[in-house]
Formats: sequence, C-alpha cells, structure tokens
Amino acid sequence: MNKFLFHYPTALFLFATAFLLLLLFQPSLAEDDLPDCPTGLRCYFPSPPPSGNGRTRKKIIIGVCSSVGALLLIFLVLGICYLYRQRRRRRSHALPYVQRSISSNPSNPTNPSPVEEVENGGTYLGVQLFSYKELEEATNHFDSNKELGDGGFGTVYYGLLKDGRAVAVKRLFEGNFKRVEQFMNEVEILARLRHRNLVSLYGCTSRSSRELLLVYEYVPNGTVADHLHGKLAKSGKLPWSTRMKIAIETASALVYLHASEIIHRDVKTNNILLDNTYCVKVADFGLSRLFPLDVTHVSTAPQGTPGYVDPEYHQCYQLSDKSDVFSFGVVLVELISSMPAVDITRHRQEINLFNMAINKIQNCALHEFVDPSLGFESDYKIQEMITSVAELAFRCLQSMKDERPTMMEVLDTLNIIQKQNADKVTDREADISDDAVLLKNGYGSSPSSMSVSWVSSNTSIATNETISS
Repeated sequence: MNKFLFHYPTALFLFATAFLLLLLFQPSLAEDDLPDCPTGLRCYFPSPPPSGNGRTRKKIIIGVCSSVGALLLIFLVLGICYLYRQRRRRRSHALPYVQRSISSNPSNPTNPSPVEEVENGGTYLGVQLFSYKELEEATNHFDSNKELGDGGFGTVYYGLLKDGRAVAVKRLFEGNFKRVEQFMNEVEILARLRHRNLVSLYGCTSRSSRELLLVYEYVPNGTVADHLHGKLAKSGKLPWSTRMKIAIETASALVYLHASEIIHRDVKTNNILLDNTYCVKVADFGLSRLFPLDVTHVSTAPQGTPGYVDPEYHQCYQLSDKSDVFSFGVVLVELISSMPAVDITRHRQEINLFNMAINKIQNCALHEFVDPSLGFESDYKIQEMITSVAELAFRCLQSMKDERPTMMEVLDTLNIIQKQNADKVTDREADISDDAVLLKNGYGSSPSSMSVSWVSSNTSIATNETISS
C-alpha cells in the first residue's frame, strides 16, 4: 500500500474526491430529525422544517470542512514525502558518493548489490572505485603483518590486487567524527594532482561502503625517516648526494602543491616515501586544505606533527604556505643531522630539533650537528654544500612567517647550491687533467711538484696544496 501511495499521487487524489462526494450526497436528514405526527396519521415532509434544516446544514458543512482540511494535510505530508524520496533517488543515481542504505544478500554471492556493481565498474573524479571485499582480500583481511604504518587518520596496509598491482590501502580509523569529511577531502585533492614526486591515487571505495578506504600506489623503499633514524638506518647508506636529491624533489612537490593552491600541512620525513631508485614520493594529504590565492592565511585549529608545526600557526591559528616552508626547514636539518625531529632524551632546550639546529648555526658549531658519516670534515665539497643548506634551513625556521622564503625560492636556492658545487668539481677535475697532460709532455710545472688551488668553506681563503709526484 505504501508503495502505491508514494508512486501514484493521482490515485490518491481520485480516492479523496470520491470520499468527498459521498459526504456531500449523503441523506440530508436522519430519521430522528423528522417531526412528530398526530396519532394514526402518517406525515410526509419533502424537506425538514426551517429550523431543523439550518442546524443540519451547519453540521454537514462543519463535517465536510473538517474532512477536507484533514485530507489536505494528508496530501501535503504525502506530497513532501514523495518529493523528498524522488530527490534522493535522483541523487543516488547521479552520484555514487551519497549516503544511502545498503541492502545485500550474503547468501547469494552471485547477485551483487547495486553498490558493489557501482564500485566494481565505476569511477569518481577520475579514480577507480573498489569494493570493500576486493580490498579486504588484497590485504588478507587487513592482516597486521601487512601494516605499513599509521597516518594522521588511518592505518596503511600493503595489498596485492587481482591484476597484479601492489598497492597501499589506507584504512581510516573507526569512530573518527571527521573521517567522512577527511575521506572526501583527500580524494578530491589527490584526484586532480599529477606530479612525479607526489604519490598517485589509484582509487577508493564508495562513501556508502562498509568502510572508507583509499588505494595508493605502493612505494617499496620505506620513508626518509626510516633511512635517517629508523628501521632502515645504516651509517653511510644515505650519502649526501642522495640527501640533496631528496631535498630538491621534495621541494619540487611542495612548489607544485602551492601553485595548485594547496597547503600540505603535515610535511615531515615520515610522509616522504622513497622508491627503489630513491625517487621521492610525497604522501599523506590527510591534513591538506585548499586555500584561495587572494587569501594570505587561513584561520583553523592547529594540526600537524609535533616538531614540525609552524610556531606562528600553533599560536595564532593562521595557516599559510609558509607553514609548509617551516616544516620543510625541519626536514632539511634532519637530512643534515640524521636526528629525529623530536627526542625527549635530548637536553630540554634541544628536544625539538629545529631549536638545536638554530643554536648550533648561530654559535658557529655546525660541525657538532652534522651526521659524521657524511664526510663534513674530510670533503670540502660536501662541507660547502651542507653549510649552504644549513643557512637555507635557518631561513626556513624563522619564527615569523614573513621572514621565511617561499617554496619556490627554496627550490631555486637548492638547485643553485647543487649546480655551483657540481661546476666547481667539474672545473677542478678539468684543471687536474690539463696539468697531467702538460706534465706528461714535459711542459708547465716542475716535475717535482704541482700546486692545486682550492677554497676552504670555513675561511674563504685561497690555499695552495702541494701534491708530490
């Protein structure tokens, strides 16, 4: 009956009209309303007496008006319900990311529910929709042994799809009141971003799925944090040239995000993934927020990771692209020192790594801060590059955001540092090669010795180093 009422309002109207006609054409007098007749006589009245006629009509009018009012109210309620149901039906067909009840028959696996059909074959914002069952099988029922790590809003698992692709499945935490908003925010951001140093989003589940899951490309070589001071850390395994490459590629990804009007908000070494060639993939846009170009800052509750959070943002709730610059400055000093951003075992004023870095740089004690395995004391080229990068990090870590460079300026500076030192090495190697040719042919310097000129990064004084033949 309910289905009939909701889908055929015309029938309702006909039913109500018939009901009103019955009320209007019912007998105008009841038997009790007839006047008394003299004994033995039978009276016939074509119509009731005037006084009785008025009272009866009044009763009829009141009854009819009450009935009509009640029916109109019923029509109004049914009409609203019908329109609401039709609107929900249209929205659910147009967009799979609308909350709706899921009815499935687990005893009949060969007949998938409509939601599963949409997930298995549909797309949203250009990314593939996966079914919960498919991702559950890919991760072996979210086996704890396949856990890759925890993000800001969920746990990431390794998975293997039926087509052979290795993926990272992000499973959002249960009971998080921001989880749906977070889910949609991350899908919207990642779906429209394409950069070689940003992790790629393969797909996700429908919002109406059993759980909200994001499917990323799997980056197999761990995080920068793992290699610097984590489970993959090993002395000499991550040379300075690789660390410089990581810094430049991470900066490139952040420049792209800022050009796309996106603040990452959680830049840290745990969110910088590495592939087998140590190519950077910046990940975890869990705290990303879009911001318009004409707004210098966005007021919002401070979020992020301790040790990386911009002090001005933490105090004033003012978010800007310079917040990412500060966090990137912490990443730079991690690359220089191989120390974690926060360590409660350190001295009280050095628990936060950026405080330690600022103190060492200001006191000209950078050599006490640099990872000894990098060759800071023995290789002048590395010493010069690390010193320049430390100066750049110092600028990024300024407490006032207006005193920090933009990410574009940071990237340009890093490229200049790398190019200048590469040119110096090339020039030095060329000079040595030319001198060797001259010596072989009996020209130039005395055969007993030759001089090579170089510049010390500490004293900036040209020095002659004698190489005996």
